[in-house]
Parts: sequence; C-alpha cells; structure tokens
Amino acid sequence: MSLIYKSVVTSVGRLVPKKLQPFWNHPAGPQTIFFWAPTFKWGLVVAGLADYARPADQLSITQSAALAATGSIWARYSLVIIPRNWNLFAVNIFLGLTGYWQLTRIYLHQKSLEEKND
Repeated sequence: MSLIYKSVVTSVGRLVPKKLQPFWNHPAGPQTIFFWAPTFKWGLVVAGLADYARPADQLSITQSAALAATGSIWARYSLVIIPRNWNLFAVNIFLGLTGYWQLTRIYLHQKSLEEKND
C-alpha cells in the first residue's frame, strides 16, 4: 500500500503549482496523516451543526459533553505539538464550540421545563 501511496503522491506532487508547493511540502501538509485526520474530523463538526435542527429534548448530554471536552483538549494539544497543526486547532475549536452550544441548549431547555413545572 505504501508503494502505491508514494507513487500517487509523487505523481500529484509534480502537478502542484509553485505557489502551493510550501503547503504541499509542509510537515502537516496533504502528504501526511496530520492533514487528513483533522480534515475528516470536520465531519463531526458538520454532524454537530446538523443537530441544531433537533429539538433540545432529543439531544444527548453525554455526546455533547464528549464533543466539548475533546474539542477543548485537542485544541490545546494542537498548539503544543511540532509542527503546529492549524487545521487540527481549527477543527477542534469548532468541535468544542458546537458541543458547548448544544450543552447550553440542553441546559436552557431543562431550566424552562423546571420553570414550567413550578
């Protein structure tokens, strides 16, 4: 598999314009897992944003807390590692914000139910 991957990367690398060569050859660029892992993680952010259409009573506290916690932890980690991975930082900031926003929606919904019952 690595032989196929290396040949594809070499072939594509010849087609990359000179302006994009620094990005292409960056230690966290598209030739590495350090680029692709956070890029695919944006799918979690999209899924979290899709949950905005759900009523607050159908949201999961544990799922939202997990998204908020992992987003916060990995955002910090992405600034400590070398090379700094700004794609990883950005995706985790948005993941954390999405989780915290959903937790806020759950909290406000539960608070409104308590006020309604009083």
